[in-house]
Amino acid sequence: MSAISNGGEVPPPVRTGEAPVLHRMLDYAQLSKSRIVLMVLVTTAAGYLIAAPNVDALLLINTLIGTALVAAGTNALNQYIEREHDAKMRRTRLRPLPDGRISPRAALTFSAAIAVIGTLYLGVAVNWLTAALGAFTLTSYIFVYTPLKRVSTICTIIGAVPGAIPPLMGWTAATNHLGLGGWIAFAILFFWQLPHFMALSWIYREDYQSAGFLMSSASAARQAVFFSLALLAVSVAPSFAGMAGIAYAIGAVVCGVALLAMSIRFFFDRSNRTAMRLFMTSNLYLVVVMTLLVVSVRA
Repeated sequence: MSAISNGGEVPPPVRTGEAPVLHRMLDYAQLSKSRIVLMVLVTTAAGYLIAAPNVDALLLINTLIGTALVAAGTNALNQYIEREHDAKMRRTRLRPLPDGRISPRAALTFSAAIAVIGTLYLGVAVNWLTAALGAFTLTSYIFVYTPLKRVSTICTIIGAVPGAIPPLMGWTAATNHLGLGGWIAFAILFFWQLPHFMALSWIYREDYQSAGFLMSSASAARQAVFFSLALLAVSVAPSFAGMAGIAYAIGAVVCGVALLAMSIRFFFDRSNRTAMRLFMTSNLYLVVVMTLLVVSVRA
């Protein structure tokens, strides 16, 4: 779920004149990586909208609330576990835990509480299959992907699995079963994450190295091209599966070619500038393709 990344960290905002309660709320929002949670909710909503025969607004809202809590809890637990490593990286040293604005005990209590509450909320207000997917996302991210980051570069591919679960959760929220359409949405998000994160692994390669993370920066450009090609192939699957029309397929191909072009450019010019362009293009790709898919399915 949280493998979806928003790029570089933003330093804490200047808070002159703000109330202490607002200070603390901003710190917990940063601990939860609120911008990543927002991207998770976008893909969850897309999964719901491509699956639901009739949109139940209350069910969709409950799905998003529960998913937001689980995603925020996962992100916060990740920061709790990696707080000492975050302190070594320039882009993360001002996060609430390494900067001392939130204590480790408070962070652990907060993250565990909202993760458990979110999972139970999904079970009661949505269905237990969606809750189970949320629990799987949290446990695989925290107990498999997070420690693997310091062991093997395969962590990036492993981490893309929990990161691709949100649209599948949206699908199961609408249908209460796993289906081909849900797995296709999962596959699109899975392959999307890889060129997206390869760009980040290159940009922050020195930070990752100083913190002891074994990310795929050495082969990032080559892998970005390979996974962009895979994404291009997978992205047209909704049309072949009868979920979407030809207009979606054309749009997906155009977006996929644009992402592939940026990956190829990054391959031949391995610089922070081309990596950032790939990263920004991937963000735009996700929003456009998910929107096209939803519109095509519901048209």
